[in-house]
Amino acid sequence: MPQSKSRKIAILGYRSVDDCVPSVENASSWHSGVLHWHLFQNHPWNRNSQCLWTQGKSSLTIQFVEGQFVDSYDPTIENTFTKLITVNGQEYHLQLVDTAGQDEYSIFPQTYSIDINGYILVYSVTSIKSFEVIKVIHGKLLDMVGKVQIPIMLVGNKKDLHMERVISYEEGKALAESWNAAFLESSAKENQTAVDVFRRIILEAEKIDGAASQGKSSCSVM
Repeated sequence: MPQSKSRKIAILGYRSVDDCVPSVENASSWHSGVLHWHLFQNHPWNRNSQCLWTQGKSSLTIQFVEGQFVDSYDPTIENTFTKLITVNGQEYHLQLVDTAGQDEYSIFPQTYSIDINGYILVYSVTSIKSFEVIKVIHGKLLDMVGKVQIPIMLVGNKKDLHMERVISYEEGKALAESWNAAFLESSAKENQTAVDVFRRIILEAEKIDGAASQGKSSCSVM
């Protein structure tokens, strides 16, 4: 097998904070090493404690890394995960930056543009607001990285919530095409769709890397 490649992927999305009481079922699924279970234990049923019903970027990431579904956590926390995955016979060591959620007024951190090999932008198919904010986040991302060609993937999460859907597949696909970005719909409850998302961003990154390498090669020949 070829030598393992390292790739750093940033996952971006809208945050919405509500006062909520997680169910016992949700509580039992929290992972101590990932989601600060001790915080939840200190405030088990506190109506004043904040938890996040997200657009699913963290749920999607945790499903891919941990193989479990969680749907409530602190929106202000940025987490970094690592995962080994093999795509087309090539092993990749992924560093996944699950960024703190943003809104239309957030300042885009410059660190999100440094040494990143690809971006996954996540919205919820059940939220018009998240769909609108993801356009703002994309604009801020382009302002930060300039005209450099970067792999971007748009993901419409929560596709399993058929009755709550307000953003159609066609709308998501059209937005991605306007960005010249890849597009998938997913459900963070399904491990395979989570895997598909991260496999796809790797392929998109390799496609751009290959084109860049080919360009350098052509230049050197001349």
